[in-house]
Amino acid sequence: MAEKRDYYEVLGVARTASADEIKRAYRKLAVQYHPDKNPGDHTAEDKFKELGEAYEALSDADKRAAYDRYGHAAFSGAGGGRPGGGFHDPMDLFSQVFGSAFGGGFEEFFGGGGTHRKGSGKQRGSDLRYDLEISLEEAARGVEKELEIERNVPCETCASKGTRGSGGVRVCSTCGGRGVIARQAGIFIQQSTCPECRGAGETISDPCGVCKGEGRVQRDSRIKLRIPAGVDTGTRLRSSGNGDAGVRGGSAGDLYVFLHVRDHDVFERDHADLFCEVPLPFSVAALGGELKVPSLDGQSSIKIPAGTQGGTIFRLREKGIPALSNARRGDLNVRVQVEVPTKLNTEQQEKLRAFSESIGEQNSPMQKGFFQKAKRFFEL
Repeated sequence: MAEKRDYYEVLGVARTASADEIKRAYRKLAVQYHPDKNPGDHTAEDKFKELGEAYEALSDADKRAAYDRYGHAAFSGAGGGRPGGGFHDPMDLFSQVFGSAFGGGFEEFFGGGGTHRKGSGKQRGSDLRYDLEISLEEAARGVEKELEIERNVPCETCASKGTRGSGGVRVCSTCGGRGVIARQAGIFIQQSTCPECRGAGETISDPCGVCKGEGRVQRDSRIKLRIPAGVDTGTRLRSSGNGDAGVRGGSAGDLYVFLHVRDHDVFERDHADLFCEVPLPFSVAALGGELKVPSLDGQSSIKIPAGTQGGTIFRLREKGIPALSNARRGDLNVRVQVEVPTKLNTEQQEKLRAFSESIGEQNSPMQKGFFQKAKRFFEL
């Protein structure tokens, strides 16, 4: 999946936008991409979730300040699992925003049905977040990981119904099965989640003793996730249906896995390219030869021309990281550092002095050029 987009970009507003501008932008786009208006359109569903996440962050003054300062890292958990209980249900957020201004609820937009269907009792499960750290080698080659998370799963005792028998479910008398209640506030009608049924639209007279009427229980789960080659820190993967189970048989949410690639002790990464520094023996730098270098594929070698200077970069084509967007693989860039010999004995020192005198300035063009430019400083 593509890297998480900037929240302001998602809502189509400037970073200086007011709270009212942010709300208007969310309302316009949320109606456009609402799942009830786009049945079966998974792209619209993803956009709807993304809008909810962006609005939730930017509509709260404290969260917005943290996001402006730290970006998406402001909401990152310290480790795997279920930090903060996952994202809020985008349907609930939609209900809060539109329910505060319109007495008719979703029917004004979708012609009746809407998200809260009378007497259904089913609610979609929450999306969950999991932060996963992987090595550079795993990011380059792809890997399958088994994640262990705590989440709500369907209750096997009651088969997700939430009730012991078949006659224990009743339409909520407080909200009439809508899951929300309306109150008059001046010229506006405000809607809020029904306190009796907690938005389910139904009450249970004989709740399941295991799940207490929710049709789901919290358990540790193991989920296998295939990570494609080429991912990087910030890459977000979606595991569809592996979030929280829904209430009383409602559809499950999704699991969003945010990847963090550990720093490597040899290679540095820049998108699909890799960089590393390798020591080059003084004799090989002067005489030329072959230098063995590390790569993610194992040992490679490069030809060193005679007279190679320290800092020279040699490029090994397609020895880097595969790109997520295409089949091309990046390059490995090897920067050589000429290694100066240390702890010379007397004989070696004498030979090196003789060698230095024998080559003279004509074989030191870099030194000669430098002193020609800087000679005025030595004449002071």
